[in-house]
Amino acid sequence: MAGEAGKLVIISGPAGAGKSTVVRRLLEECKLALVLSVSATTRPPRPTEQNGVDYHFLTLEQFERRRQLGEFLECKEVFKLGHWYGTLHSEVTTGLNAGKWVILEIDVEGALAAIEQFPEAITIFLHSGSLEELESRLRGRKTESEESIQRRLAVAKKELKQIDRYRHEVVNDDVEQAVRDICEILTRYGDMTECTKT
Repeated sequence: MAGEAGKLVIISGPAGAGKSTVVRRLLEECKLALVLSVSATTRPPRPTEQNGVDYHFLTLEQFERRRQLGEFLECKEVFKLGHWYGTLHSEVTTGLNAGKWVILEIDVEGALAAIEQFPEAITIFLHSGSLEELESRLRGRKTESEESIQRRLAVAKKELKQIDRYRHEVVNDDVEQAVRDICEILTRYGDMTECTKT
């Protein structure tokens, strides 16, 4: 008998919503077979980042070749800065075929593209609660120019209008609580699987 197929979990929301922090804690604390899909990017690695762990770092030529071959579930040039990001089909299907719960931590545009191909995915919209809180967080990072902050806020305003495209909404005003909320959501899907086994 073949092993049980895994589940695709899409966690997305505006920049500054704390997705990376929440997902990292979720992988550590939620007692499910969770794996993070490693995205591909053309931006250069930061000093602490490892190829194949943080991202698959590709040259623009490599990325474009794989894009032309249809190897991406979704991809885009982020904020028109010349850097491309994308999710490789192979990252998702390898985990699902191994019975894992594959987490995609992606932006809203990418999530909507992925949902088109995986309508059964468990989708969670994570946000900070308000645009004011989001702006405060972006400014608190002290890594963004004013132009970048305004651009991100304009995108976030559009993204917040897509909440109803997701099955679940989680407000991240407390990381511990957000992690618990998401873990509870996922556990319910696991329980549903147990109940439907024959």
